[in-house]
Amino acid sequence: MKNKEKLVVLIGPTAVGKTKLSIELAKKFNGEIISGDSMQVYKGMDIGTAKIKSNEMKGIPHHLIDIKEPEESFSVAEFQELVRMKISEINQRKKLPIIVGGTGLYIQSVIYDYQFSEAPSDEDFRRKLEKRVEIEGNEKLHLELQQIDFESAERIHPNNIRRVIRALEVYHCTGKTMSELQKNQHPELVYDASVIGLTMDREALYKRINMRVDIMLEEGLIFEVEKFYKRGLRNCQSIQAIGYKELYDYFDNRSTLAEAIEQLKQNSRRYAKRQLTWFRNKMTVNWYDMSKVDESTIFEKKLAEISAHIEGKLKIKSNT
Repeated sequence: MKNKEKLVVLIGPTAVGKTKLSIELAKKFNGEIISGDSMQVYKGMDIGTAKIKSNEMKGIPHHLIDIKEPEESFSVAEFQELVRMKISEINQRKKLPIIVGGTGLYIQSVIYDYQFSEAPSDEDFRRKLEKRVEIEGNEKLHLELQQIDFESAERIHPNNIRRVIRALEVYHCTGKTMSELQKNQHPELVYDASVIGLTMDREALYKRINMRVDIMLEEGLIFEVEKFYKRGLRNCQSIQAIGYKELYDYFDNRSTLAEAIEQLKQNSRRYAKRQLTWFRNKMTVNWYDMSKVDESTIFEKKLAEISAHIEGKLKIKSNT
């Protein structure tokens, strides 16, 4: 354990209050924040992804925000590589890295190490696939993996052909996908990590989500999305984000503005539900109920509880 790098992971559904808490934790523990959101990497997508504003950062360094153009793709494999690099950099500066976000698969790929070395292998099958790559290229093989095991294909970049071949080989030898085998594994944490999850009474959370959408609209979400629409951005990963695809329907005259807004709220609520299901099923998390977090005394109490847990788990001292 002592050889592992220290890390705090703060997860939870959209609108649960991660941003405010993350700033306070970073101030307490001399931390730097790494965005764990797959859409905040895109430049110009500020309002719709609820990107933290510079005046809210309170001087805390933030990483993996605004690193991609909206036309570019961004894979789980790329996220894993960048975040692991940042975790090492921040630890080397004697600071505490804090991943904050809600994209479950992306965060899971960083903090867990799944082992498949014990799965059987077939050298002849592997060589056949290697020859096919030489003739057909990486993409075709990756597409095959996508059809067999979508979850692994999401996690493995097409250019990481060694892992693509291994995933196909595991399926060929066992009849089970890597994703299926993962469910029976107890993967090891790569880091000396404290994983904090924020949850909330469903009614209160849904109310906050609806309110957040209203605030986004007041802040100019329609204008933000319209800029991408007028640039002709279509069929790219960024525009699939909630808040963008619904307003595209409005600009395409496939829905009224009122219908698009209602769809946006509904999709946001559904996404929050999926996020909670993912975190509960796929990760070991220390959960904290933030239902009455708008009351300052409750917030301070939760902050103290979570800080005490981090101090105990990582054996570090806070600044206060």
